[in-house]
Amino acid sequence: MAGAKKELLQIAGREVTISNPAKIYFPQAGYTKLDLVQYYLAVAEGAVRGVAGRPMALKRFVNGAEGEFFFQKRAPASRPEWVETVQLSFPSGRTAEEIVVRDAAQLAWIVNLGCIDLNPHPVRAQDLDHPDELRVDLDPVPGVPFSQIREVALLCREVLTSNGLTGFPKTSGSRGIHINVRIEPRWTFPQVRTAALCLAREVERLAPTLATSKWWKEERHGVFIDYNQNAKDRTVASAYSVRPTPDARVSAPLLWTEVPDVRPEDLNLATVPARFAKLGDPAAEIDAHAGSLAPLLELFARQGEGDAPWPPHFARQEGEPPRVQPSRRKKP
Repeated sequence: MAGAKKELLQIAGREVTISNPAKIYFPQAGYTKLDLVQYYLAVAEGAVRGVAGRPMALKRFVNGAEGEFFFQKRAPASRPEWVETVQLSFPSGRTAEEIVVRDAAQLAWIVNLGCIDLNPHPVRAQDLDHPDELRVDLDPVPGVPFSQIREVALLCREVLTSNGLTGFPKTSGSRGIHINVRIEPRWTFPQVRTAALCLAREVERLAPTLATSKWWKEERHGVFIDYNQNAKDRTVASAYSVRPTPDARVSAPLLWTEVPDVRPEDLNLATVPARFAKLGDPAAEIDAHAGSLAPLLELFARQGEGDAPWPPHFARQEGEPPRVQPSRRKKP
């Protein structure tokens, strides 16, 4: 009903209330909060797969995509009894009860809170210390054409495959490409980050003019392979997340055969449901491909370059290079 202050939806055997369903969330495209919820329900199988069983930081856009957002790590105190949580600890030593999504009803409930995109941690609730996903985040420096990002993504696939791992690519919904790699939950966060750093350096070795593993912005060129997205407490927009862009772009899983020609602007809230209905989820088999990090960790030892800078909010790590940005170094 036009102007209704709430709408009740029956989802996965639950009644989910959508407040202010007609509220405009994407002013330029005209999409409402209810449009966003209905999008997620249309791709729920894939979207839930991307977050299933994972603690999730709530990135809330209560005034829509063009408004301010805030991260809410703690689950709202007022929540249905069927919304699951798990206690997560952070590098700061603090803890928080975070939402864990396992079905479409829980998914719709968090979208109603203003979560336009979904930001799960790379661990499952049953084992919070051992990630089961390595995340490759290809982040271009300004001016890099998308064709170069595609090329670097294909090089990442080559390195992953040569080390016994299977990558599942997706558009980031922003400027880059993500590659999710299912791994056995045997390694700690620092070890997974080390494997990601190794991958970044190996791709840089193969194509030094196209890609970089350098953390400091002053040293970057081309496509930065952000290994630090695998540090504990980091999250990345998951598969089928709508991003807060004017055209409501989607972080859409891809077949590798699509990567050479993909156009991110073609994958948005309006187009992805039909694509999902026709193609299914290109990442549907990701859980069947849990691989070992041993080959990458062995390659890291052979590279012999040691550690690289960690995110600024982390305590200084043993073996980490000095945290001095190049532009701030004193000249001799």
